[in-house]
Amino acid sequence: MNLYPFLFRPNLKSVVWGGHRLLPFKGLSKEEYGETSFGESWEVSAVAGSESIIANGEHEGKKITELIQAFPKEILGSKVYEQYGANLPLLMKFIDAEKDLSIQVHPNDEMARREHNKMGKSEMWYIIDAKPGSYLYAGFKEQITPYEYKKRVEDGTITEVLAKHEVHKGDVFYLPAGRIHAICGGILLAEIQQSSDVTYRIFDYNRPGLDGKPRELHTELAAKALNYEVVDEYRTQYADTQNRANSVLQCPYFSVRVIDVNTKFHRNLQKYDSFIISTCVQGECSIVGRADERVIFLREGNSVLIPAVIANYDIIPETTSCRLLDSFIDNKDFSLASIATRFLHITNR
Repeated sequence: MNLYPFLFRPNLKSVVWGGHRLLPFKGLSKEEYGETSFGESWEVSAVAGSESIIANGEHEGKKITELIQAFPKEILGSKVYEQYGANLPLLMKFIDAEKDLSIQVHPNDEMARREHNKMGKSEMWYIIDAKPGSYLYAGFKEQITPYEYKKRVEDGTITEVLAKHEVHKGDVFYLPAGRIHAICGGILLAEIQQSSDVTYRIFDYNRPGLDGKPRELHTELAAKALNYEVVDEYRTQYADTQNRANSVLQCPYFSVRVIDVNTKFHRNLQKYDSFIISTCVQGECSIVGRADERVIFLREGNSVLIPAVIANYDIIPETTSCRLLDSFIDNKDFSLASIATRFLHITNR
């Protein structure tokens, strides 16, 4: 067994609402990728057809899914394996929205399994950059009925009843399955989510897709998935102390920490018995394993997957400061783990 932190080849998606910030953010050249507008970078993915390909070390060129099948407990963690089988349960993306995304909603595990034999989709957004005045939609601002929902989709007034949030760098929003939402133009963000590609498009401003044809809507399925609850605060509040692993989100499907370091910082996460996806959203750093002193360089706009069995390492900033998002499954919190076990061995077929 030869496991180490895995870097990945670029996995970019061209979409109708995409922009031109992902290439410079990830340090990729226009000479190689041209003037194509990209809306998504799938940083760490096990979704069928979009699997991440390892870009470093002895396993370069292999799909991450191949390595997980070979070493499921060592990479995922024993408890993650018990909950999900040999399936990576998280998907990490960057999203560059030059234009508004569609109004959409995602199903929970029960509905996604029933309708698609897939995992549900709860997700979190971390705002990396936002042009002045940029905003997004998350949740309803007032109580409406399923009948009113359908009428407002038909007449194009659905946004009038959505909670609209102006956003700034560092803002966080948690979107549990069932919450209506949309990323709007001018926003670059990191998205951490359950490993699922199930999205129900509710309203798309009557625009065509890249093929020139109207984009498919999923009004009826969305109506079944929607949670009409109105909450007081949709934005997630969190502490942001330098040289500390600040807890941003703890939900039934994943946990997220934000770390801003300007000095050597030790991370021993083996107590969680989980893989770690570490995503650099600002600056550059080296990750040095405590077991073998192997050095992995991580720059802004890129992610590394650290197998559970070697999740004991130092972060050494290579710039004035370096900001990371760590995503993992918190198996220390058994109340959360017990929820996940209800959805054993959900595959991503």
